[in-house]
Amino acid sequence: MIVTQRFIYLHLHKTAGSFINRFLLRFLPDARQIGNHLPRRLAPASHAHLPALGFVRSPWSYYAAWYGFQSRRYQSNAVFNILSDGGRLDFEHTIANMLELGTTGARLDALVAALPGSYTNTGLNLPGFALEPIRASGRGFYSYLYRYMYDAPGFLHIRRVDRLADEWLAMLNDVGQPVSMAMQRYLEEAARAGKPAESSYEHHYGSALRELVAERDADIIARHDYRFGE
Repeated sequence: MIVTQRFIYLHLHKTAGSFINRFLLRFLPDARQIGNHLPRRLAPASHAHLPALGFVRSPWSYYAAWYGFQSRRYQSNAVFNILSDGGRLDFEHTIANMLELGTTGARLDALVAALPGSYTNTGLNLPGFALEPIRASGRGFYSYLYRYMYDAPGFLHIRRVDRLADEWLAMLNDVGQPVSMAMQRYLEEAARAGKPAESSYEHHYGSALRELVAERDADIIARHDYRFGE
């Protein structure tokens, strides 16, 4: 989470947050980072009244990006280890386990116990008690994380990360944040040089898993007008 005089920025997992954090700390003298992946309800009282900005990505893309990142790490996190049986399960079985956390609750007890008991400001920064309410919610992991990060009183600006540069400039304009030419150039250069936030993911999914994501993450898909393969 980064706070400024005009807004709060919330870093939802796998939505170009590291890039936005660097942008804000580089260009806004009043920007102050107060925690990693902290939800809006933990904003300091001095800034809680401000509008919050954040991004979202396609749930299908999120699960593919999450699995790809964790499976390549020398030391993967507790979520991946438990859901993948220590890396022995493939993408489809691991993500199916992830999507069942909010329904059958399979593996949830082990996961809650393995997560930290308090905020650590490292990694996903999701304590066990913060994940526990996914139980019997019927939501996919990404939908739960989205609500956990963003659901709190106040005005939210949530835009799609696949249109990062344009949407970020629009959000800054919405909250009255002046945008310099240097800021615009930085975003344009990053857009030209960087890897698209929404890289291809379709080949990871069989039809059953594709439909399971559509069911468990239906709210995000409908709210932000996502379609598989777009």
